[in-house]
Amino acid sequence: MKTFLLILLIFPFFAQSQKGEKKEVRKVIDGLFDGMRKGDSSQVRKTLLPNATLNTSFVNSKGEAKLHQDSIISFLNAIGTPHKEIWDERILSCEIQIDDNLATVWTKYAFYVDDVYSHEGVNAFQLVKINGTWKILIITDTRRKK
Repeated sequence: MKTFLLILLIFPFFAQSQKGEKKEVRKVIDGLFDGMRKGDSSQVRKTLLPNATLNTSFVNSKGEAKLHQDSIISFLNAIGTPHKEIWDERILSCEIQIDDNLATVWTKYAFYVDDVYSHEGVNAFQLVKINGTWKILIITDTRRKK
């Protein structure tokens, strides 16, 4: 009975702590996409670990599954190079799982250039918390047209 009561007392604290951590993780994801919309590579860089990796999983025209890896530098250069269009990745859903200093985020998205639909898919993020701050370690996405 004492164990049961202890669990009842601890659970609300744990749930509240998880909720706060999930908000912090979501702020990092939102910061990445806000920076992309603004064309602000320094804002995007703040969300990423220096050794972060970017991957795209796709099926080519021959029906073959492929994986393309991009460098952080080329990604940041593309964002920071002046362009008239707004790159608008709209998050349609977001699931966050956390254990200790590791978070996994699964988002469905639709990507627009200005207000013109380009493609959609899923982002799978891995984040780690280092020195009290969540940073993106890995982004892997899928891309397809409707």
